[in-house]
Amino acid sequence: MEAPPGPQRLLAYAPGVLLLLAIGLLAKVTESWVNGTVKAHHWTFPNIEYVLWAILFGLVVANTVGIPKIFRPGIGSYEFWLKIGIIALGSRFVLGDVAKLGGTSFLLILVDMTIAGAIILLVARLLGLSGKLGSLLAIGTSICGVSAIVAARGAIRARNSDVSYAITAILALGAVSLFTLPALGHLIGLTDHEFGLWAGLAVDNTAETTATGYLFSDEAGKLAVVVKSTRNALIGFVVLGFAVYWASRGQADAIAPGVGAKARFVWDKFPKFVLGFLAVSALATFHVIDKGGLASLANFSKWAFLLTFAGVGLNTDLREIARTGWRPLAVAVVGLVVVATVSLGLVLFTARVLHWGVAAG
Repeated sequence: MEAPPGPQRLLAYAPGVLLLLAIGLLAKVTESWVNGTVKAHHWTFPNIEYVLWAILFGLVVANTVGIPKIFRPGIGSYEFWLKIGIIALGSRFVLGDVAKLGGTSFLLILVDMTIAGAIILLVARLLGLSGKLGSLLAIGTSICGVSAIVAARGAIRARNSDVSYAITAILALGAVSLFTLPALGHLIGLTDHEFGLWAGLAVDNTAETTATGYLFSDEAGKLAVVVKSTRNALIGFVVLGFAVYWASRGQADAIAPGVGAKARFVWDKFPKFVLGFLAVSALATFHVIDKGGLASLANFSKWAFLLTFAGVGLNTDLREIARTGWRPLAVAVVGLVVVATVSLGLVLFTARVLHWGVAAG
């Protein structure tokens, strides 16, 4: 049930947003206390960032006591805070760096998406999944997780059950990525630039991509956001391709002929917050915003991401993931392994052989 309009709607969001803030602040305090205690006693213990603490606390709450109804509207706003945080993060980049990194990641995304998408579709067919569920898993894994699946839902006339299975499988992969990729990155000896590029290419959902990058380092987190934003920009084109395919088989609504109709379709699916990120980056590049304003925006992005990370944990229902069944999860796991392996190879090749690189501001 939607919250009523006006001030009452804002009040409906307040409890959940306060819970996000409370968990985020608890994570910051925990990080400081644990690191201080370890240093004082000269213990050997990994430096756990507040990002992971926020996700863990959220997971514990969601999967033990559960989320009372009064908190759900505000908790669901974590994706809003993610988008606002990404827009504000544009203050940390100049357009030249964005263009260079975006161009590099665009080429890598095309290769990664083609290989991973083909393998996921093949595995889905071998395991007997419906063609549209396989399409949703391929779209979600290779482009933009849940957002891409939702965008494709109506375009290919997917069943609600297929959409639910695909979303649950993608969310499970996001959780796996959070807890495995940063550790693997440190084990392999990736630099901040290399890991940020890898996280941006390999992790499905934007929220989990951001969290995974920041779990490695602040620099890696910023780069991961830019690369993932490039992937997000391709949602409309990929969904259009699948829509045309299923329409040609008489199993989806036909796309109106003409370049204009297809352009409108792509624009409708395009994530508009990417334009906000570029706009803020342009303002920073041409010094329209002074140093104080840039510092405020950068600080605001950190607070917005703090709410996002808490929301990632609170919105992960492990019981729902377990009820999905093994076949969609198996396809998603294959997708994660393929995407992670292919993208890591591409990252190492471009960074260490071709020496392509860019630093965030």
